[in-house]
Amino acid sequence: MNLKINRLQHVGIPVTDLGVSELFYQKLGFSNVMAAEFEYNGGKGKVAMMQLNDIILELYQMPEAELEEIRSRGNGHIDHIAFDVDDIDQTYTTLKEAGYTMLEPGPVFLAFWTRGCKYFNIAGPDGERLEFNQIL
Repeated sequence: MNLKINRLQHVGIPVTDLGVSELFYQKLGFSNVMAAEFEYNGGKGKVAMMQLNDIILELYQMPEAELEEIRSRGNGHIDHIAFDVDDIDQTYTTLKEAGYTMLEPGPVFLAFWTRGCKYFNIAGPDGERLEFNQIL
């Protein structure tokens, strides 16, 4: 299999109050480099990409109806690890043909960053989510 992963792109962290979490990470030296909203199950969620040097954390707050699951966890939770790729469609095809468990039927577009991004996830052997992401 010929798969090109450039680097770790970001770590996704679900939060219950984006404003509080954003301030917390700003005090650690992170800056908000991208903010957006997204649709999920009929509600609106919010996301902030926080960057410090080469480290990017994706802090996201689900719509209010979805927050109870995050609140009930008790412990912190990292949702996914994202890898940066040059060609999301080719990466998807390569992994699907290699027999990996695909969690989306194809790359998904999000109106994040300046021109958007496309991503998809695969399941790891213990159910962990590995995201492949191309910033357009």
